[in-house]
This record gives sequence, structure tokens and C-alpha cells, in this order.
Amino acid sequence: MKEKKKLSLAAQIFIALILGIIAGLLLQSHADFAKEYIKPFGTIFLNLIKFIVCPIVLFSIMSGIVSMKDIKKVGMIGGVTVVYYFCTTAIAIIIGLVVANIFKGAFPALATSDLVYEAPAATKPMDVLVNVFPANFLSPIVNANMLQIIVMAIIIGFAIILIGEKAKGAVDGINTLNDIFMKCMEMILKLSPIGVFCLLTPVIAENGPDVIGSLAKVILCAYICYLLHAIIVYSIAVLTMGGMSPLKFFKGMLPAIVFAFSSASSVGTLPLNMECSEKLGASNEVTSFVLPLGATINMDGTAIYQGVCAIFIASCFGINLTLPQMITIVLTATLASVGTAGVPGAGIVMLTMVLTSVGLPIEGIALVAGVDRIFDMGRTTLNITGDASCAIIVSNIMRKREAKKAN
Repeated sequence: MKEKKKLSLAAQIFIALILGIIAGLLLQSHADFAKEYIKPFGTIFLNLIKFIVCPIVLFSIMSGIVSMKDIKKVGMIGGVTVVYYFCTTAIAIIIGLVVANIFKGAFPALATSDLVYEAPAATKPMDVLVNVFPANFLSPIVNANMLQIIVMAIIIGFAIILIGEKAKGAVDGINTLNDIFMKCMEMILKLSPIGVFCLLTPVIAENGPDVIGSLAKVILCAYICYLLHAIIVYSIAVLTMGGMSPLKFFKGMLPAIVFAFSSASSVGTLPLNMECSEKLGASNEVTSFVLPLGATINMDGTAIYQGVCAIFIASCFGINLTLPQMITIVLTATLASVGTAGVPGAGIVMLTMVLTSVGLPIEGIALVAGVDRIFDMGRTTLNITGDASCAIIVSNIMRKREAKKAN
């Protein structure tokens, strides 16, 4: 007898997504029940993901660096990655501003007189730089500060390379620990369909179609931008620099895309993103360095959200943004993406920085805060897809470089 073919993880997650939407719509009149009894299981799943993400980032980056055995090679991969991330983020914010300006006349005119929004304390640029470097070995892991974990991993990885043969035991230990945490991740990811269902159902039950109604055009504008950026920018980049068919790329990324859309967490999607990228042919040494870095600093979807929301908030207050102001938005959003953690809701903090940079009233955030989760699902999906496209491109560049060296 033939064994029954099991449903792929992507198919399971997609079914859970559809069931979550249906259950959410059915439970609209019982949103409190969904929030109290279904959401906790989704939170447990996210907690497990968060528990595994810090050690995975730390050990996978260290494993990737020590496997290269060459600081120059690490520098080259890092350089290409950072340039790609900054360029795609700048393009994303430009797409957001252009499409939002086309939509401007169709945006709803919402009342702005009773708005109240308390902005988080602004972080000075030098404080952002200082906060990248850890003052304690354990606090970055305890506080899940991804940038500090990445810096720690790079410093320790470089030290191991410089010690050379004497550090062989450390290399074996790092690789073993990396394998252990990857196996933990594999076990946790099997719960993805349950997690997706339990995370999505309360969101749909609470928001429903009514809340989305008044801001439907703003949400539609953002999602059009997300699609344009993915279809045009990533397709061209993957085809020309990654040597891969865009269809193959998006098909291979489907499990991570569906999971990111449901969880709205770049960092939470990291383990699945690594798995999908490697199945598409990205090398482990590249994905273990490029993807954790991307989950922290690559925010294309978030950048689009900044552009769309800035134009929408400006139109609600009857303000027309000038070209220099729009250029300021592009620069601020691109640079602010470095300091934005890949967790749900981080876009709101970044939006405060963007609005402040061009003198727009931050009270306007109250207009979009209610449906931020709807924006967040799309922007997270775009963020992680951009990370994977970079892994494919860098892997292809490194393969060509190695082949050239061999010849």
C-alpha cells in the first residue's frame, strides 16, 4: 500500500489562515471569547518562537562567520547585504509616496479635532548608535535586542577566526548548538497552523469589516504598494542578480509569506524564512548571516507604510507636503528602519519619527492606530520576502566569485 501523501506545511498554514478568517467573521459578536480563549494559544506559539529566535540568531550568525574562515569574506557579504537593504528600502518609500499621492484625492476626510496620541520618547541619532553595542553579555538575549545580538555574534565569530586552529573546539560547540536550536525550531514550526489560526481569529473577530471600512482606501493603497514592490523590485533583483525565476522564488517562499502575514512578526518568521531560502538554493553560511540582519534592519514594507500614512495624515490635516519634505521622509524612513525591531507594532514608533521629521502632527497616528495590525500583516510579509531575495542574490554572487577563483 502506498503511504498517504502528507499536506505540506505551506498548505497547512494556508488552510489555517482561511479557517481563521472564517472563524473570526463568525465570532464577531463574541470577540471577547476569541480574545480570551483563542488568542492565548496563539500567544503561547509566539512565545515559543520568541524563545528560540535569540539563540538561533546568535549561533547561526556565529556558525556562518566561522564557516567562512575569512574576515574579508564576511565583510564582503555584509557590505553587499547592507547596500541592498538600504537601496530597496529607499525605493519602497518612494513607491509609497508616489502611489499615495495618486490616491490622495480618494482618501477619506476624517475628523481631526478630537485626536489624542502620546508619542514615545524620541531617540537621538547618537543614542541609536550607542544602543547597537551591548554593555552586558546576557542583556541582549534577555531583552531580545537583535542588533546587539548580531554585534555580539560578529565580535565572537571574528575572534574565533583570528585564534585559528586552537579554537576548533569552540567551532564544533557552536555548530552543535546551532544544530540543536535548529531542531527545536523545526519542532516548534510544526505547530504553525495552530498558531496561525489562534493569532488570526481574534484579529478578524475584533476588527471585522466595519473598522476597515472607513480606512479601506488607505489600506488598499498600502497593499497595492506592497504588491508593486514585490512584483517589480524583488522580481527584477532575483532574476538579474540572483539568477532565479521570480515565479520559482515566490512559490518557494509561500510558507514563510503566509506565516508572516498571519503573525505580523519578521523575527518570528525568521526560522521558517531560513528554511525556505535554503530550499531555494541560498547557502547556509549566507542565510545564517543575511536573514537575521534583515529581520532587524530591512523594513521595505514598513517604509511603504510610512509614506502612505504620512500622505494620508497630511491630507486629513489639509497639509500639502513639499518635495524637500518628501525627500526628508525618504531619508528618515530609510535610516530609521535600522533601529526598528522586527516585532509587531514597531512601525508605529517609526511613523512617529517620520512625522516629526517633516513637522506633521503626530496626533494623526491615532487615525491609523486602530487598524495598524491590518497594515502590519502586509508590511511584515514584504519585509521577510525582501530578506529572502537578498539571501538568494548574495548566495549567487558568492557562488560566481568562488567559481571565478577556482578558474
